[in-house]
Amino acid sequence: MYSVMYTHILSKYYDTASDAYRILLAHSEDVTSKALQIARMHPEMPLDLLFIEQAAMLHDVGVFLCHAPEIGCFGASEYICHGYLGADLMRREGYPLHALVCERHTGCGLSLREITERNLPVPHREMIPLSVEEQLICFADKFFSKTHPGREKAVDKIKSHLSAYGPDTTARFEYWCKLFLGA
Repeated sequence: MYSVMYTHILSKYYDTASDAYRILLAHSEDVTSKALQIARMHPEMPLDLLFIEQAAMLHDVGVFLCHAPEIGCFGASEYICHGYLGADLMRREGYPLHALVCERHTGCGLSLREITERNLPVPHREMIPLSVEEQLICFADKFFSKTHPGREKAVDKIKSHLSAYGPDTTARFEYWCKLFLGA
């Protein structure tokens, strides 16, 4: 369905017969489809559709390094670490821009202030999506969970869930609702 570039990378890190791979692939396809759907609604934005496709398919590549048994992942790190760990993998693979999507998609991005105030176990640096493509993929990701593939969440449900993470997170999501959905 999508570019073969991502399958080469994912198959290096995942057993393609595993639950983790199946769940990751289903989730990534949901996010990619949503991101491309939104991107096509905005011909006025100079969006790189191939990059969006590739980066959306790879945004969660680091999840296998985390302990999330409900999605077949038995790594040593906390789940919140999957973004920066995936970014490290993508940099080693030679995809620094894809790495930024991995690193910056967690939550609605993580500011250095949020990281330090919440004492998060991630590197102390800004991890907020900057490019429109990064923002779009992060936004599309909020509509889908890995535990319920194919089931799109309503905007109100997403806002309610994100409110637990503070006003900055909610504000970023609301900005993206206006930018990408006009709502």
